Amino acid sequence: MSEKIKWLDEPEEHDYPAAQSYLRLIHDEAAAAGYAEALRKAPMTEFHAKDIFRASGLSLLGISNSHVEKDRDKILSGKKLSPLLLVRDARNGKVVIADGYHRICSVYSFDEDAMIPCKIV
Repeated sequence: MSEKIKWLDEPEEHDYPAAQSYLRLIHDEAAAAGYAEALRKAPMTEFHAKDIFRASGLSLLGISNSHVEKDRDKILSGKKLSPLLLVRDARNGKVVIADGYHRICSVYSFDEDAMIPCKIV
């Protein structure tokens, strides 16, 4: 990989309400709010991009997706990406990408072995 993928030290503030909004689709309001608050307090960690995809069970979006393309342009221009927000769904044996799906798709297109900084609860 010729481009070094750069990351912010912490998720951006607007990522938490975005995660909560998404989580409201699969959990009730109180649970979604609880996850968002737990994510705020969670420590940073990291996982390989390919492992996050495997654990999520999601499909990889192509670089023709406008959001993936926007994040790809950020990588190419040296801008820092916001870490992912992840929620473990033990009942279904999956990881929910509460915020950062387009970012991880962009990163994966450069390096599937890239370490992705994230918070996970």
